[in-house]
Parts: sequence; C-alpha cells; structure tokens
Amino acid sequence: MPEIAGFTKHRPTDGEDALSFLERLRASTTPEDAVTYSAFAAQPSTSIAWGVESVRITLPDMSADDLQMLAWITQWIDNPVSETRWRVMRAAMYAPRRTAVVYLGLAVGWSGGALAPNDPITAPAWRTPKAVNAAILRAIGQVGIEQRSVSLARILDLAAGLFRVY
Repeated sequence: MPEIAGFTKHRPTDGEDALSFLERLRASTTPEDAVTYSAFAAQPSTSIAWGVESVRITLPDMSADDLQMLAWITQWIDNPVSETRWRVMRAAMYAPRRTAVVYLGLAVGWSGGALAPNDPITAPAWRTPKAVNAAILRAIGQVGIEQRSVSLARILDLAAGLFRVY
C-alpha cells in the first residue's frame, strides 16, 4: 500500500522478508514504525484483531463504553457482517472521546464495504491500518513513561506472529 510511505521513514531492503524488516524497524531509533508497518502489512480483519489484543494487554482497565465497543468489535471479527460493522462505526463516530478502542471501531467501519446502509461510498484502503496504528500508539501513550518500552515490546512480539509462517 503506497500510503505507508507517508507514515514511516524506513523502507525494506532488497531481499528482506517481512519478519526481518519488522525486526529491523523494532531495533531502529523509531520502533513505532514497526507498529505502523504491522498495521499496514496485515489484512484488515487481522490487523484489527492484533489491535484489539494489543490494546487489551496495554490498557487492562477500560471504561464501560470501551468494553462495550470492544465486545462489538470482537463480534465483528468473529462474524464480519455489514450490520455489525455499521453499528461499530456509528458508535465510534459519535463517541465522546477518541480512545484507543474508538480508533479500533473506526478501523472496523472503514474495513470494507459501504460506510452506511444507504451510502454506497467506501473508505480508502489506507484508513483501516491508519486507525489501527493510531489505536495502538494511543494505548502506548496512555501508560506511564516507565512502562512504554515494555508495552511496545509486548505489542511487537504479538506483531511478529503476523509474519511467521509455519
């Protein structure tokens, strides 16, 4: 997806596989680029599922509204029907605060298909990974500074699983 160039400064080298590139990003001076790369590299539903798990392990104490949104997002991941996607999108669009979970809700809404039952417009493909990236980086930003590197490491451990082929 060419739009990733606007979000990261690093590029893969010739012959570098996805996991090696992820590890190089992780070891760089901007390891957040590894989050961005992972969000863009995975299929939308996989990226969103990784985002959900990343936010859960980073922010264990969420509000009731975020827990409800997370339940709807998980419902969509398990059964990706338009009606659930629209409900998640509507709730995310009208949420009073843009929490990490709300960004994941936007990612679901933009993941494909019409934006609303009576609206044939679809979102550009880059919107979902951008929202997943925003969700994860927002979650990391909410933990204490002393925990940020640990949280990022745990999230990137999860991301590595997206690139392993067994």
